[in-house]
Amino acid sequence: MSSSTASPASPGPADPAADGPLALTSRAPHVPADRLVAEMVPPPRFDSVRFDNYIPDANQPSQAEAVRVLAGFAAGLGGGASASGAGRKRWFRREAKPAVPAGPRGVYLDGGYGVGKTHLLASLWHATPAAPEHKAFGTFVELTNLVGALGFQQTVRTLSGHRLLCIDEFELDDPGDTVLVSTLLGKLVDAGVALAATSNTLPGKLGEGRFASADFLREIQGLSAHFRPLRIDGEDYRHRGLPEAPAPFDDDTVKRVAHATEGASLDDFPALLDHLSKVHPSRYGAMCDSLRAVCLTGVEPIPDQSTALRLVVLADRLYDREIPVLASGRPFDELFSEEMLNGGYKKKYFRAISRLTALARDAKSLVKE
Repeated sequence: MSSSTASPASPGPADPAADGPLALTSRAPHVPADRLVAEMVPPPRFDSVRFDNYIPDANQPSQAEAVRVLAGFAAGLGGGASASGAGRKRWFRREAKPAVPAGPRGVYLDGGYGVGKTHLLASLWHATPAAPEHKAFGTFVELTNLVGALGFQQTVRTLSGHRLLCIDEFELDDPGDTVLVSTLLGKLVDAGVALAATSNTLPGKLGEGRFASADFLREIQGLSAHFRPLRIDGEDYRHRGLPEAPAPFDDDTVKRVAHATEGASLDDFPALLDHLSKVHPSRYGAMCDSLRAVCLTGVEPIPDQSTALRLVVLADRLYDREIPVLASGRPFDELFSEEMLNGGYKKKYFRAISRLTALARDAKSLVKE
């Protein structure tokens, strides 16, 4: 992966001694800007995804149609100025503007959580015929973090030589961030960069647990003409024919597994939530470096929305990296209050529950009777 050449994150305070488990609460890494740029590739969970290993639901013809359309979109992005030249280190200088092909320069994947939008978005990245340093993949949060690290103009220069920018989970909850990123995307479209995006639900747009394409196109204002909406119907694949998530374990079991598993972390859940408030979410991925498993004791309902949203980001980074989560206390479907699950961030919370449940299922194999 391209990130292998990025500057490493400085680890912050040292982890506990080698004869005991690690602790997320001891980690507050500094992440240099060049690492943020180099890590704009599909995360480890999506390293091997491709269009041909996406399994469409036979009862949802829109899924097979999405594969066909996206494969054609990727094939149309070959060649041009972005497909050759220097690597990522060119981000400190300007490059010639590539020619802008005719037709829509973006696709918007419109569907509920768990229908495989991220799989398809990463497959589009992999299928686009350009070197990894000429295409970028990241969440909306990672893109705004990049703007914060580099500044707006430098981010424009950094990404303008790319063939493709994929944005997963485009967040429309904050109008200021939406305008910022929409302005950035306008500059990139002018430079010939193709766009692909998925998005999260706006407050008040809860309906089917999905965000409608008409609302997305309205929120990104003048960019709507550049996007082709692509509807993907279906149910959450993580629960399609899968067993129930395992019930939480007792504290002693969680601690025993943490001590017996190389590379495992062990944290008290309330203490971890407090620690997350002191580390910028852009650094949560680096917090997970080298982890083989996350063990948590005393899981309990989240006390407030700010804390809940930070946990959502951590859950995404753990899921991206396929790190199993073993926990005691309350089950993950009891993390968020009814008020949260019926509020403006509903889709994020349901995604977190779905992903943590999948990771808890993965962790069951760590427990040896």
